Amino acid sequence: METAGDGRGPGDGHTGAGSDETVGDMLARLRTGAYVVDVRGSIVAVNALAEQLLDRTAAQLVGADAHDLLHRNARGESMPTSRCRMRPAFLAGRPAQDDQEWFERGDGTLLPVSWSIVPCGAGPDDTLVLVLFHRREPSVGLTGHEEAGGGTLDELERLALLAEMTTQLTSTLSVDEALSRLVSLVLPRLADWAVVDLISERDEVWRTKVVHMENGTTVVRRDLEGPMAPVPAESPMPLSRALRGVSSTIAEPQTYERSPDSGIAVEQRRLFEATGMHSAAIAPIRGLREVLGALTLGRSERADRFTPADLTLLEDITRRAGLALDNARLYQRQRKVAETMQRYLLPQLPRVTGLEMTSRYLPAPDASHVGGDWYDAFTLGDGDTALVIGDVSGHDLDAAAGMAQLRNVLRSYAWSQKEPPSRIVERVDRAVLRITDVSMATLVLGTLTTDDEGRWSLRWTNAGHPPPLLVTRDGVTEYLTDGGGMLLGTGTDRPRVDGSTALPPGSTLVLYTDGLVESPTHSIDDGLDRLRRNAAALAHRPVEAFTDELLRRARPADNDDDVALLAVRIGTRSGHR
Repeated sequence: METAGDGRGPGDGHTGAGSDETVGDMLARLRTGAYVVDVRGSIVAVNALAEQLLDRTAAQLVGADAHDLLHRNARGESMPTSRCRMRPAFLAGRPAQDDQEWFERGDGTLLPVSWSIVPCGAGPDDTLVLVLFHRREPSVGLTGHEEAGGGTLDELERLALLAEMTTQLTSTLSVDEALSRLVSLVLPRLADWAVVDLISERDEVWRTKVVHMENGTTVVRRDLEGPMAPVPAESPMPLSRALRGVSSTIAEPQTYERSPDSGIAVEQRRLFEATGMHSAAIAPIRGLREVLGALTLGRSERADRFTPADLTLLEDITRRAGLALDNARLYQRQRKVAETMQRYLLPQLPRVTGLEMTSRYLPAPDASHVGGDWYDAFTLGDGDTALVIGDVSGHDLDAAAGMAQLRNVLRSYAWSQKEPPSRIVERVDRAVLRITDVSMATLVLGTLTTDDEGRWSLRWTNAGHPPPLLVTRDGVTEYLTDGGGMLLGTGTDRPRVDGSTALPPGSTLVLYTDGLVESPTHSIDDGLDRLRRNAAALAHRPVEAFTDELLRRARPADNDDDVALLAVRIGTRSGHR
């Protein structure tokens, strides 16, 4: 068997490397244009007459999706698979023919054709379909030929459903939300039941959703959800084939009545028995690189059964679902990496006599906002304690990496230079533009000191960050607004200043990032006031409970940013330094 090359005669058959010799022999004996497609619709072999009629070489044809490459309507427009007259018979594995079709040639012109398809091949996963075609005289105008439709939806309804499916599924980056939207779109328009089986990144199958539409109400069958057995490599059963990405299939209870060949088949038989489905359509959910799972639509109350024509619509639906789930999984992985990196870079708090310190980091609900917020606390060489809260501009891994650079520069200067916080931050500001990848950032740097009598005081400088909040044990609150200056990265040489205050025994110092007070629907003043009032109400709580409850109460419900929070409780009986 030869691959595409020069010197081909009318009787030559051409395939990709490694194709079965008998396929080429069969094509070479035919005196009409012919090509062979696999179960995915990809061309695996052509003959020379097909190359001539289509004005395309075997190298251009083999491996391409036959429908996407060739099938056109009378106006030369590409068609969705839901309108392909060849597709229903192809999926059903039965012969068919039509004399009102058009193929696009290599030069862009239309070739009016009559075609016939014949299934050939053996085995559960290697069924081939032979397509025979020849030129016909073009008809005048469009035909009144009945389009291959899918049951209860006419063509406009099908197109509207697919458009809505695209809009709904591409507007979320949550896997759970995408699946919920998918189910709500197909029920009850197409079926009484929707079942989603997903394959995890560890190749484990999980029956994620089993949803039934009863009298206009959505009922979730949790008892039918849960882990599934591994996907068998050779099973010809419909769901197993779909989870391998082989093909879409129509199934009935009788399909699973015989002795099951796998754990998945056992679960499918249980599904049919529990739901009363008399007809089901099963299609793979494919991502860009792998099979993500399968969607099963089932009918129990509706009398009409699924037909091969319905599978074309189902495949269009699962194609859109696959892209949406692929994107959602990608963002979840991105968020996990960013959040893991962020948490790894955040420090362990030091143990300081006379102080109780606790911190919280709450990632953003959206992966695109994770990575910039940070806190730090460490003991200086003279025994003082440095406190830092900050926010690096940007998101995701870039922000997390920038935060790590900024933290290390700040720690180095704070440890090596015995200077006030304002001077340390001036040095850091100059370094940011020259030796880090940070474009802009805000932060508060403070130092906690005790005098000979064990009284605590704070000296700090603020580079464009929300002001620290001081709460006495009696609930009196004060925002520490002194020591303000420009954020880092502006290039200004304006000197920075320090603020200072005494910290009464039992008081709590709260350092936080803007995600705790900012909201797209309320002003920053509203957020600061909400934080102040809740902190005052919680002042008597132990510092751990104070921090948890403050985070829960003060964070805006519509917040879409991550939050870092550092709380320091001053002991009522501080020891000397």
